Amino acid sequence: MSTWMVVEDEPDIYAVLLAMFEVWGIEGAAFVDGTEALAWVDDVDSDRVKGDLPELAIIDIRLPGVSGPEVAARLRQSPILRHMTIVLITAYRLPPAEEDEVMAQAEADLLLYKPLPRPEEFRHVLEDALARRAEIAAREAPVIEAVEAADAALEFWDEPDELEAEYEEAGVLEDTVEGEPFFPQADEPVTDQATEPTQPMEPASDDAPDDRDVPPQG
Repeated sequence: MSTWMVVEDEPDIYAVLLAMFEVWGIEGAAFVDGTEALAWVDDVDSDRVKGDLPELAIIDIRLPGVSGPEVAARLRQSPILRHMTIVLITAYRLPPAEEDEVMAQAEADLLLYKPLPRPEEFRHVLEDALARRAEIAAREAPVIEAVEAADAALEFWDEPDELEAEYEEAGVLEDTVEGEPFFPQADEPVTDQATEPTQPMEPASDDAPDDRDVPPQG
């Protein structure tokens, strides 16, 4: 069963949305103000929320405390919830410039004005938004994986002491010479101890015979 999130302070709309979710067979995670919603996001990121997490959020723009776009922006910052479909709703008609500003701040997928569409049309609109967000997440996945791999590589080289302790604990360094550091120190050159120093070649003597001056034998 899917779970959708609602952040709405108007009691009538709050109740209607949850009633529609119940008819559609969708679980609802509901909040009446932005502050409460942000606290829940923090709990999710701290692994204090169990069960299925929402895949879609319907957020009123004008909320007491923290605004709807701020809640949406926090969702996008969450490593766990950042791929949610976000739908902003409002009863106040916004000028085009403000619409663009709100949508950019929230990184929202859709903006709907109240009164909301009829239930079946509304569900169709939300499912289309879900499908578009899924396509975006699929396109971003390889890029995110590459960035995470690069971060892991940088962390490997930035923390040699911690990694050396992990290797020792795992028994990887059992064959190393006791007391010798696994990672070379920054002020010590890396040398091959088994390599003999190269002896300089002595210049040839002027008295050495020249094969060209030796007469042929016989």
